[in-house]
Amino acid sequence: MAPKSGFKVSLVLQKPSLYFLPVIIPSPCKGETGVYTALSLEIKADAHVRGYVGEKIKLKCTFRSTSSITDKLTIDWTYRPPSSSRTESIFHYQSFQYPTTAGTFRDRISWAGDVYRGDASISISNPTLKDNGTFSCAVKNPPDVHHNIPVTELTVTERGFGIMLSSVALLSVLVFVPSAVVVVLLLVRMGRKSAGLKKRNKSGYKKSSIEVSDDTDQEEADDCMARLCVRCAECLDSDYEETY
Repeated sequence: MAPKSGFKVSLVLQKPSLYFLPVIIPSPCKGETGVYTALSLEIKADAHVRGYVGEKIKLKCTFRSTSSITDKLTIDWTYRPPSSSRTESIFHYQSFQYPTTAGTFRDRISWAGDVYRGDASISISNPTLKDNGTFSCAVKNPPDVHHNIPVTELTVTERGFGIMLSSVALLSVLVFVPSAVVVVLLLVRMGRKSAGLKKRNKSGYKKSSIEVSDDTDQEEADDCMARLCVRCAECLDSDYEETY
């Protein structure tokens, strides 16, 4: 049945969503207009990312789609240098990963995402100061093809002297402070032992037979250890001479 003249159809969305893109199209009725709603994607990425020379950097990009993930889904990352309008493709995904094989980012881009979790992130290995610039993340999941294209400004710098100094200070605290404590304790113990010996000598204290035997055994042990070290050194010298 053909619509009557002046027939109008309207569509009202109570809760507008980013997943819907309104498009004005001609109405079947003469002189009328209508609204067609196309499915779209919502993509998010960090606006600013800071990294350091030589340390891997992750560029995060996430998306939400109203359609199921299929092998038609595509992801494209592009790069634009500072003060330039020229862009270059550095990564493409469609069922498989296709990092760039030419240009500044050759062999340095790796996949760090999971499309089934809405993650389209990538990583940059061995970043340099020349990698500063703008990165764009574009995702398409037919029929969801209309979306925003977020950009990420990457800033790569050298690690500051203050950070290096902090690392050295931490290492000093963890290594040298315990060593100093041990040395102090040993010195205190030796001082107390020396004071005790002086006190005994002044009072005419004589060692018992057990203490004398202990001292003799210790001296013999030390003498034996010294002779063993000398013998080992002689063996090593003889082996060294035989090899030549």
